[in-house]
Amino acid sequence: MSNVKDEDALRASDPAYPKTESNVIGGHKATISNPNTSEEAKQHSQEVLDKLHAGGETAHSAPQGEKDHGNVKRGLKATISNQFVSEEAKERAKERLEKGDY
Repeated sequence: MSNVKDEDALRASDPAYPKTESNVIGGHKATISNPNTSEEAKQHSQEVLDKLHAGGETAHSAPQGEKDHGNVKRGLKATISNQFVSEEAKERAKERLEKGDY
């Protein structure tokens, strides 16, 4: 029988599973919201998140005041394929994608 913690430790040290900033952030957010986590661990995670966001940006965020064009493009594509969006909104999204207006 394998131990999940042992497997996680091995995975964390394996170069095939590189740590990315978003993985680190997600892990700390999960720690903070987990009711089974100690207050000490939650405090540590909050401190790490505060340090990461001290400048208000992460490595993957758009500069302040600008939109991430990739996110906007993905949102427009999602609008087109969403069955709950009106045809009018789908047409506007298609037009913006065609014009590169994102």
